[in-house]
Amino acid sequence: MSRPIVAIVGRPNVGKSTLFNRIAGKRIAITEDTPGVTRDRIYAEAEWLNKYFTLIDTGGIEPASEDIILKQMKRQAEVAIDTADIILFLVDGKNGVTSADRDVAEMLRKSKKKVILACNKMDKFVDEGNIFEFYELGIGDPVSISSTEALGLGDLLDVIIENFPEESDTEYNDEVIKVAVIGKPNVGKSSLINRILGQERVIVSDIPGTTRDAIDTYFKSKDHEFVFIDTAGIRKRKKIYDNIEKYSVVRSFAAVERADICLMIIDVNEGVTEQDTKIAGYAHDNGKGIIVLINKWDLIEKDDKTYKTFIDDVRNKLPFMTYAPIFPISALTGQRVNKILDEIIEINNFRNMRIATGVLNDVINEAVLMNQPRTVKGKRLKILYVSQVSVCPPKFVIFVNNKELMHFSYVRYLENKIRENFLFKGTPVVFTLKNRGD
Repeated sequence: MSRPIVAIVGRPNVGKSTLFNRIAGKRIAITEDTPGVTRDRIYAEAEWLNKYFTLIDTGGIEPASEDIILKQMKRQAEVAIDTADIILFLVDGKNGVTSADRDVAEMLRKSKKKVILACNKMDKFVDEGNIFEFYELGIGDPVSISSTEALGLGDLLDVIIENFPEESDTEYNDEVIKVAVIGKPNVGKSSLINRILGQERVIVSDIPGTTRDAIDTYFKSKDHEFVFIDTAGIRKRKKIYDNIEKYSVVRSFAAVERADICLMIIDVNEGVTEQDTKIAGYAHDNGKGIIVLINKWDLIEKDDKTYKTFIDDVRNKLPFMTYAPIFPISALTGQRVNKILDEIIEINNFRNMRIATGVLNDVINEAVLMNQPRTVKGKRLKILYVSQVSVCPPKFVIFVNNKELMHFSYVRYLENKIRENFLFKGTPVVFTLKNRGD
């Protein structure tokens, strides 16, 4: 059984993203009064009356447009329609039926899917009379709503869940591994996701900034469930010009925060830049599992020293991430891409690993015997015991006689000893100091 999928479709600027955010319960999709802001399919988990489903926001459909981005938006909407169990056809109740609405309705009738028609922007009682002209679309009874004012959404959601397929899984699942693909603009994030999934899931273009939202894609492989989050490229603050891109960068950082593991992509032609260190540092500071991928490896000339030279350069410029695996890939040719899922699963296991307190303290006591803490003004630090208090990322509390005597270099020494014994590949570990009796 699979979770029901509901796709919101319609012509541009009818309020699809606002409705999507309302149902999802948080601001995920970017909303602006600019047609074409939502370009890709955006996924979110939603719930109504304890029934969980996947909601998809799509770019506005302009059937007659020849613009390259608008044509790809139409293609993405068509893929969402093919994927969905239920299609939520959104129209603008204030403006009435348009020729674009008729074209979209014709496309939906051909899909043979269950379609629910919702008339949006019905904020006032005087607008209610407009609803009757939408019967001409031949979709069925329209549901009157206002996504901005949150009017009629309960009635709409009741209709949606009544039409879920009988054999569907509407229970909550917390076993999904959330993976954010991060990096600067145009380093190949969308291409990598498409290569992993084996389909054109997100729009790929040489135009930087094509991806504006953090886009979620559900994927199942190797007996594990994943959600891949394709993020807008994160630029330097001074290079962010318009409001839409500002929202995109905020959404990218929010995607890092809700992810379990981040795939940090670096362009081999540029190497590790200052901006790369900031992006990686944000993931590190938020305790996320990290894999560093050197993309476009197929485009450079190589000899027997190229690999080592590049890995050493990454390690030197990202010294706070010595735990992160690094390997070169090509999203274009698929080189080494097949290793990524195995790495994600392994790192996720380490993020969830717990060490028994007795075993952990045996390691710490041996480390202290091998290298005693230095004295500070005649006083010596005493480590009483260490305990792991949580996972994702692994967090440890070190109980000492006086935490003012602990030097950061000694904490790093203890971390290295823990990693020698338990590895914790791909994940930061966090240490907190507490005095005796705290």
